Amino acid sequence: MKEKEALVLIDIQNDYFPQGRYPLKGMKKAVRVAAALLDAWRKDNRPVVHVRHINIQPGATFFLPGTAGAEIHSLVVPLPGETVFEKNYPNSFRQTGLDEWLKKEGITTVHIAGAMTNMCIDTTVRAGFDLGYSMVLHQDACAAVGFLGTRLVHKISVKTLGSVFARVV
Repeated sequence: MKEKEALVLIDIQNDYFPQGRYPLKGMKKAVRVAAALLDAWRKDNRPVVHVRHINIQPGATFFLPGTAGAEIHSLVVPLPGETVFEKNYPNSFRQTGLDEWLKKEGITTVHIAGAMTNMCIDTTVRAGFDLGYSMVLHQDACAAVGFLGTRLVHKISVKTLGSVFARVV
């Protein structure tokens, strides 16, 4: 069976950028890499999915419904006809319809980019692996939170995911 691939961009939203409510240190670089990746996929007319987190948890401070911070960043904004899923949990498969959409489209390999490497990227890659997809993590198109140092957290997350759950590129 021929491999069919999709690109899934996760949580590349305004609140993760310098003027947002939860800025990530590596996000400006990650979005540039993700935008180049997205452009290449669009030129090849390959399937693209955008996942947008809307935080409905009590006490949430970012990705709040109806705020500019919850909007997808302008460098990777969805084009008409591109699939967009909204999620309320770190795992992009949980209660979103992503798995159903991928199966309907015959997707076998899922390419991942976005944020945060150590949270939503991690849970989505692991879930996709558990659902039987071949996962590909585009490490330079991802950013992590910096509670131990952004580079360290990102590297540990990427190394762990690459050990079993995804091919890292």
